[in-house]
Amino acid sequence: MQTASIQSALRAAKLDGWLFFDHHRRDPLAYRILGLPDELQPTRRWYYFLPADGEPRKLVHRIESGSLDTVPGSKSVYSSWADQQQKLNALLAGAKRIAMQYSPHCAIPYVSLVDAGTIELVRATGVEIVTSANLVQEFEARWSEKQYELHLEAGKLVDMVLREAFDFVGEKLRCKCEITEYEVQQLIRRKFSQNGLYADHGPIVAVNANASDPHYEPSLERTAHIQTGDVLLIDLFAKLTQPDAVYYDITWIGFCGDVIPDKVQNVFSIVRDARKRGSQFVIDRVAQRASIAGFEVDDAVRGYIEQQNYGEYFFHRTGHSIGTEVHGTGANMDNLESHDERLIVAGSCFSIEPGIYLPEFGIRSEVNVYVGEAFARVTGEQQERMVHL
Repeated sequence: MQTASIQSALRAAKLDGWLFFDHHRRDPLAYRILGLPDELQPTRRWYYFLPADGEPRKLVHRIESGSLDTVPGSKSVYSSWADQQQKLNALLAGAKRIAMQYSPHCAIPYVSLVDAGTIELVRATGVEIVTSANLVQEFEARWSEKQYELHLEAGKLVDMVLREAFDFVGEKLRCKCEITEYEVQQLIRRKFSQNGLYADHGPIVAVNANASDPHYEPSLERTAHIQTGDVLLIDLFAKLTQPDAVYYDITWIGFCGDVIPDKVQNVFSIVRDARKRGSQFVIDRVAQRASIAGFEVDDAVRGYIEQQNYGEYFFHRTGHSIGTEVHGTGANMDNLESHDERLIVAGSCFSIEPGIYLPEFGIRSEVNVYVGEAFARVTGEQQERMVHL
């Protein structure tokens, strides 16, 4: 656990401390940030207060008094509910403004993990509670140099598998053989396994109207045939099967035929250009050493699509944080589903993936953007033209 770094961040944020709380492993962020062991399975509530200055303090139940023995700090033990409340007051003595895994109005669901009753209990001690969202990003969303390298390595392999999937579809169409979305999905999963890649679900392989459902996934029971004249969307994401590996997540579009209909081509061009505006906005702002909030990236992308009169058909955020989970805990590029005011921090990565989802077909184009110290870059191949199949 990075005690000194966390305390420095607390002082910079003018906070008196950070209170971690859990019961039955409801808050995975606490376990990762504090470095608590995987085998810890608490059935009683524990509290860990990390002050901006001084020694950390623990409050644990008598039945599970060793719950927090792997982290530094003094320890108090409670058994009754009254004892808990009294010692919680002592735990927070002297603190006026603290952070918890809480988000006002649940604006950032990835961080809003402490239940409302516990928030009420802690507020009853007289402290003000603010969101830990920026602190979480600081200590959870930043990649190490090794993770960045693993991301780039995974990206090369995922890009290769994507090309192989499109080639497979093209071959089937040329020989007039039947092929389904599900077959392509399973081919990708086999290729992932062969290349040392892991994904906890997916990928998305969708044609026409199915591609207008951003979270559609084919299955053996629910799949469409891929035929000449179809728009084909493939959204695939994976990470290397190595400790602390992080995801690479992209979406490309193909067309099954030689002549792309004007409407399809026009929508693809709008989505592609919106994606490029988003990534270039980030690259330029980082080069200027200007701060960027997640909602600003969404505005840059969404604003362009709205100018083209397709705003109502772009109904999800522009992008999400990427980490050891495909949807990470850093800033999202979002001013639709939430107003994400978190600043993008150096060492973090996120997707930019605008889409236009019409009743008859959907188009999405996705890249990953990594922000380093005074630079930002798209980390993999970028689609400029629809793939002809």
